[in-house]
Amino acid sequence: MEYMTTASTSAPRWLTDEEQHAWRAYLHATTLLEDHLDRQLQRDAGMPHTYYGLLVQLSQAPRRRMRMTELARNAKITRSRLSHAIARLEKNGWVRREDCPSDKRGQNAVLTDDGYEMLRRSAPGHVEAVRQAMFDRLTPEQVSSLGEIMRVLATGLEPEGTDADLPWLR
Repeated sequence: MEYMTTASTSAPRWLTDEEQHAWRAYLHATTLLEDHLDRQLQRDAGMPHTYYGLLVQLSQAPRRRMRMTELARNAKITRSRLSHAIARLEKNGWVRREDCPSDKRGQNAVLTDDGYEMLRRSAPGHVEAVRQAMFDRLTPEQVSSLGEIMRVLATGLEPEGTDADLPWLR
């Protein structure tokens, strides 16, 4: 097999058998979990999990509004993908855009009353799906360990600086 090389000329650090099993289990579980949550939200609320997350972000923001760039950063998605998602949410009447008063080039996304009501109606089913798929299967110690592991991974993958190659900067 041929793989892309990096600046380093040292030999690849192949995964151990244990690491390979953990990696594959992680990929398998996260794919299944995301699919499970997407299907539940599509069935019960007519929206994908990503859109639900955007509504949640807006519901928790002051005056239920947030700059589009900040929303993209919080959702960990590209500005292009966010723009497409907001357009779909606007069509449903759940979100509207407004110009940012402090920056004439910027825009805010605003959660409408209809969007807040959709979120209020869909949240109990979504929380139950998350609980059933994940937390009901774990001990309190496992939940604590999982949270710590995910924080360590996220911290290592989210570098500081304006030159970082992160989705919301694209």
